[in-house]
Amino acid sequence: MAWWKGWREEESRFVTGALSFDPKPDAQTLYKAMKGLGELTSLITIQLKGRLAGYLNLNLGLQAIIDVLTKRSNIQRQQIAKSFKAQFGKDLIESLKSELSGKFERLIVALMYPPFKYDAKELHDAMKVSSACVTSLVTVHVKLQALYAAGEKIRGTDEIQFITILCTRSATHLLKVKCTRNIHCYFAERLYYALKGAGTHDGTLIRVIVSRNEVDLNLIKAEFKKIAGQSLSSSILDDTSGDYKTALLNLCGSDD
Repeated sequence: MAWWKGWREEESRFVTGALSFDPKPDAQTLYKAMKGLGELTSLITIQLKGRLAGYLNLNLGLQAIIDVLTKRSNIQRQQIAKSFKAQFGKDLIESLKSELSGKFERLIVALMYPPFKYDAKELHDAMKVSSACVTSLVTVHVKLQALYAAGEKIRGTDEIQFITILCTRSATHLLKVKCTRNIHCYFAERLYYALKGAGTHDGTLIRVIVSRNEVDLNLIKAEFKKIAGQSLSSSILDDTSGDYKTALLNLCGSDD
């Protein structure tokens, strides 16, 4: 554990992946599930009995996708994607995009990116603002990368680099990365405001759950409960629905 972090990742993460893991059957499960979804279009155009059977196939297919992708670690999902390509000659992300839709698609596709590629994508999307904001975001991102390089990325910790960055930034600058005060409280607040009131800010909800579920989500959930007065899973149950809700609950856990 790095001296500056203050928590053990193995105790704070929620998703840890399958213990006995083989990407080949998982890739086959996903292929069959998406093949069934594709066949649904013809099924629901027949008679009522056939339509109900089609919807049953749809639910089973979506549940299979949820069961595989939300119960594997990111590293395991990358191996599944490689196996999917090797077995069926198709890109898994593109296949998921073609068969899913809406918030559920956004969540499932987000799970398929390696962590740093996902962070870069989200940062790029956030930069669709004024040039001044872009400059600020880039600066903050670069400093965070330097902090990471000084800490967990290498064996041991470059304390000189870490202290220099923290001590040479203005208070205003450091507040832009509120994690210098309490990273878990910061993300808990983001989740709270994403779920608070009418409507859900799904982009924020997905971003935090996906990026933190293998890092420190259990600690974020504890802070969320202090802020919201109820568990994160209860808030998700109240504010989301369908397969999107099921996938989110698998990722954050329902036993806060």
